[in-house]
Amino acid sequence: METRKPHIRSVGQGPTVVLFHSSGSSGRQWDGLMTALHSRFRLHAVDLYGHGSTPAWMGAQRMRLEDDLALVQPLLASATPVHLVGHSYGGALALKLAALMPECIASVAVYEPVLFRLLLDYQPRDRATTEVLIAAQSIRNWFELGHSARAAQRFVDFWSDDGVWASLPPVPQQLIASRIGSVIGHFNALFSDSLMRADLSRLAMPILCMTGAQTRPAPRRIGELLRYALPRATHEHVANAGHMGPVTRGQAVAWRIGAFLDAQAVKSREALRRAA
Repeated sequence: METRKPHIRSVGQGPTVVLFHSSGSSGRQWDGLMTALHSRFRLHAVDLYGHGSTPAWMGAQRMRLEDDLALVQPLLASATPVHLVGHSYGGALALKLAALMPECIASVAVYEPVLFRLLLDYQPRDRATTEVLIAAQSIRNWFELGHSARAAQRFVDFWSDDGVWASLPPVPQQLIASRIGSVIGHFNALFSDSLMRADLSRLAMPILCMTGAQTRPAPRRIGELLRYALPRATHEHVANAGHMGPVTRGQAVAWRIGAFLDAQAVKSREALRRAA
């Protein structure tokens, strides 16, 4: 496994929170949440491979979720247990890490984690599954033809809505297009990952799963499957939000994550008092 030095932006004081961004984005996605919570939590926004200021994956083998997770190992070693927050691909990372190292994780808050393995195991010919498979192949085809911008357009419009790519200013378009190779690596890692419903059902830490009320079929179906896989978790819909809710409805999503983390901090302090 190759592990390059990641770019991690850290602010605040208090219990440790690790933030995983969505594909095509960067740790900057969580600026609003960090501003809201830095007075009571120590927050670490990670730039994943090929995003933000972290170099692209250069390993000899295809990247796996475990490779992106290796970027945060120092945080787990120095300040456990930690709270995890993730969106989309970052949400899948958060749940994967919780399954791999449950003893290190205090809680998990995710918004539409794209655990495509759940879709494939549930029904590979379901509309939600075939839609995301077709989109992933289309993105890959455009990229392999040398059209990164067209691949990025397909990616953005699939997860947001038709025409959203065209509405973006040139600089964000260029940034997303420059990351599309890493985005394809995320799709590959998600489709080939081994995390299953049974692995999720064993998670005992507090978990918040959020789904946009106006999202696409694939994340909606994943949200439904997570209700069965994580019956003890809190499952909520975010009004007037799609898959990019943490960006388009940032204040509402940040407030809900903050409330969840505050509740976990209160429980932890009460447990310490009882143990004293």
